[in-house]
Amino acid sequence: MKRKPAKKNRWEDHYTRRAKKEQYPARSVYKLQEIQKKRRIIRPGDRVLDLGCAPGSWLKYAGEQVGAKGLVIGIDLKPVKESLPANIRAYAGDIFALDEVLGDELANGFDVVLSDMAPATTGHKWTDSARSFELCRAALAVAGERLRPGGNFVCKIFQGEDFQSFSNAVKKMFNTHAIFKPQSSRKASKEIFIIGMGKKQEETDVRTQ
Repeated sequence: MKRKPAKKNRWEDHYTRRAKKEQYPARSVYKLQEIQKKRRIIRPGDRVLDLGCAPGSWLKYAGEQVGAKGLVIGIDLKPVKESLPANIRAYAGDIFALDEVLGDELANGFDVVLSDMAPATTGHKWTDSARSFELCRAALAVAGERLRPGGNFVCKIFQGEDFQSFSNAVKKMFNTHAIFKPQSSRKASKEIFIIGMGKKQEETDVRTQ
């Protein structure tokens, strides 16, 4: 009896295949890689907080960038199953309860806050963009509280009616502000990344209105 051929993943592309070859759990790593090459937001020795870190591609890449003297902390509702080096720690938990997850030792003083968080999509454009906006607001609040002055921020958002409001909030908190669409993003995707560099000294808790 002939075995049926395995179903082909309709989302697989050359980035997916490349990620497997280079031992990253997801193709999303190349989005952060493009941002890093363009803006150099992560430096050796940095402390990085990765929000929505599962399945672990951004964690692994950030860990490579900070090196052995740096530290990357990831948090996600889903556990990260990847084997991680000593300079990376992943926690299963809620970003709205970071104190409970990280404790006092790891709570503040990050050089970089990353957010690749995305809501469970419904297929309804306005609902999905609104949910994305709420996650982005939460990520920016975390950056306001836990990012050191001069630190950097990267956040994924779905384009929608709240996009400009969030972009303005990031611009207010950071000295330099940029909007970036990676080539590795799928063509049909509405995602875009907002980058804030050089957190202002006086801004500690900026939230969109």
